[in-house]
Amino acid sequence: MSITLSTKTSPFPYASIAIATYTQKVDINYDESVDAITLDFEGSQISTDHEIVAVLANAGGLAGDSVKTAAYFELAKTVPTLTAIPDIIALLDSLDNHLAYRTFLVGHDMTAADFIIWGSIKVAPKFIGFLKNGQQYGHLLRWMSHIESLDSIQATLAGLAAAKANKARSNKTAAGFALGLQNAKEGHVVTRFPPEPSGYLHIGHAKAAMLNQYFAKMYNGKMIIRFDDTNPTKERAEFEETILQDLELLNIRGDKVTHTSDYFDRIYELAIQMIKSSKAYADDTEQLQMREERGKGVASARRDDSIEDNLRHFEEMKTGTTEGLRWCIRAKMSVDNQNKAMRDPVIYRCNLIPHHRTGDKWKIYPTYDFACPIVDSLEGVTHALRTNEYRERNAQYQWMIKALGMRGVDIWDFSRLSFIYTLLSKRKLHWFVDSGIVGGWDDPRFPTIRGIRRRGLTVDALSQFMLAQGPSQAIVSLEWDMIWAINKKVIDPVAPRFWAIVKENSVVVTINDGPPAPEVKTLPRHKKNPDVGEKKTVFTSTILVEQEDAISFDDQEEITLMDWGNAIVRSKTTGPSGDITSLTMDLHLEGDFRKTKKKITWLAQPSKGYPLIDVTLLDYDYLITKKKLEETDDVKDFVTPVSEFREEAFADANVSTLTKGDIIQFERKGYFIFDGTAEDGKLEFIRIPDGRAANLASKAGKPAVVTIEAPVPASGTTADADPVPSSTMYKVAKIYGDEPVKPVSTTKMYKVSNVYE
Repeated sequence: MSITLSTKTSPFPYASIAIATYTQKVDINYDESVDAITLDFEGSQISTDHEIVAVLANAGGLAGDSVKTAAYFELAKTVPTLTAIPDIIALLDSLDNHLAYRTFLVGHDMTAADFIIWGSIKVAPKFIGFLKNGQQYGHLLRWMSHIESLDSIQATLAGLAAAKANKARSNKTAAGFALGLQNAKEGHVVTRFPPEPSGYLHIGHAKAAMLNQYFAKMYNGKMIIRFDDTNPTKERAEFEETILQDLELLNIRGDKVTHTSDYFDRIYELAIQMIKSSKAYADDTEQLQMREERGKGVASARRDDSIEDNLRHFEEMKTGTTEGLRWCIRAKMSVDNQNKAMRDPVIYRCNLIPHHRTGDKWKIYPTYDFACPIVDSLEGVTHALRTNEYRERNAQYQWMIKALGMRGVDIWDFSRLSFIYTLLSKRKLHWFVDSGIVGGWDDPRFPTIRGIRRRGLTVDALSQFMLAQGPSQAIVSLEWDMIWAINKKVIDPVAPRFWAIVKENSVVVTINDGPPAPEVKTLPRHKKNPDVGEKKTVFTSTILVEQEDAISFDDQEEITLMDWGNAIVRSKTTGPSGDITSLTMDLHLEGDFRKTKKKITWLAQPSKGYPLIDVTLLDYDYLITKKKLEETDDVKDFVTPVSEFREEAFADANVSTLTKGDIIQFERKGYFIFDGTAEDGKLEFIRIPDGRAANLASKAGKPAVVTIEAPVPASGTTADADPVPSSTMYKVAKIYGDEPVKPVSTTKMYKVSNVYE
């Protein structure tokens, strides 16, 4: 059940999306390809704002007084059509006077009338103008402010703003991809993805890998997966295997796999060539001093040493002697270039640790900045895709190519990907693993490819999101809502539906006129997609429902048991703590499910022949409590105290047919991915975020409730004294004294005597 609309729908149906969020009865999907709003609700499609509000108000119990509400619906139709100033003022006066002694238009709570009038005013510019400039409409402004201060309305407006931003970004993306790569020729484009084999791939790497594959396929070209193995201190052979597995999880396969170490001999020869042509020199300046000199634009004392001395020192480095370990090789680019990346960067350094592929053959290794342009040119790469954090080093890249007289390579920049409450630093992620805070590199809280896939993020959704971000140059911390909202659109049409009931305080319900013996019926796993398959549902005269549902039932209320029919609550038993312990219902299959407010899931009480499955439902919070950690922040100070939540539940027996990695929906709970069977024999399901702001908010960010004991009354006071409010504020004297102040308000209403005097 969902609302589908475009951000450009006119007039925009604010009332529909507001009441949808308020009642939580349907999802909101923004689709820029549609022209009008459509509500898909219980098998029907509704396409007008007023009808949608009426249907959702009825479903959510917000209909209010039918006669008065109907009058406001008619009034709302006239609001956008009024253009004459006297007519607008008359209507504003009428609403303001009506709200003088009322919080809501009808009754004592929000109703459909409030939503429809608020929505009609939102799309009427002249009305908004009068309200902003006219102080005489205090009651109406108070009512508008109250509605827009509600969490659900704020979430609605934020969702609309995000959808508009995504639309703008998508338009720019389409234009960027339409331009394609510069100097690209069909069938001749070669891209490369060069990960360092020193850890697991994360979502930031995924963007680079997907863009490289995208452009290679776009031009019927090739993509190389090249391991940048130039630092034996960090690299391991096993990481190469895990990286290839991670890429396989993303459906990314290179046309060939290479290593920078395949070219060590050739890179060494080119370094000799650089020294002989006076474009590189050996330097033994201490690291801190070199950094300071480069920052100030001061030349190294070794910059003008002879070619012979430079070659001799390079040979010492190659053999790994004590003398050689003191030296490095620097490119002779510039001393004081405005771009500090051009200030004689290091291109070769010593490392005595054996390499995982070449062993102890080499004691010297090229830096990434030196090796990358060389190997790109040697391997026939036509376009090097790099994050724009390398932009200052692009000039350095091109200098290397020119200095060595090698074939040129085009560079295509894109923005680095980062998310709020998310760490991409390998060092900091290592700390979480080593500290035992997470279960490993595939923990669902981790931004690694393995972690996000285990959390339920599909390759299709990830690909759509990455390509949508593609040409963007903006460096921002993104929210997770967009990627999970895309993922929901991918999984919703194909995720089979099952039921689960939370074990804690579950309630046994006796169904009068229920089947004397268990009956099994075959039902579709997905009502809108028969291809998903079928499931077996057991019907008995004793069922289980959740405490949250049971406690909400009124006496003699008619509710709907999903996939069965209506039932009337005849009696309920309450325990000493106030929880419902049992219920009795009469089946009323002739009842109209469209007229009931509550439609609940249920499970047949387990028996030997028809058991239920013990499952654990897992949900997660962010690992850190700060949206973005600064360089000076210590990650240990921002660890979320509790970031894993477990809930024991019963599930229908159909889930026993699932295999690890299957994505399902537990109806009325959300989407889940089956994570396998735990050591205790229970099936574990991980909740998949659906993109809703409330589900993605950091649970650690919510302020704790502080309870302050009221002071003991002094002697002489009575028990009837006014209660002392709990507060952490310091006390101040009342500015009006202790005498009650009677507010004086200006109003066009006639005066009447106070009924309480």
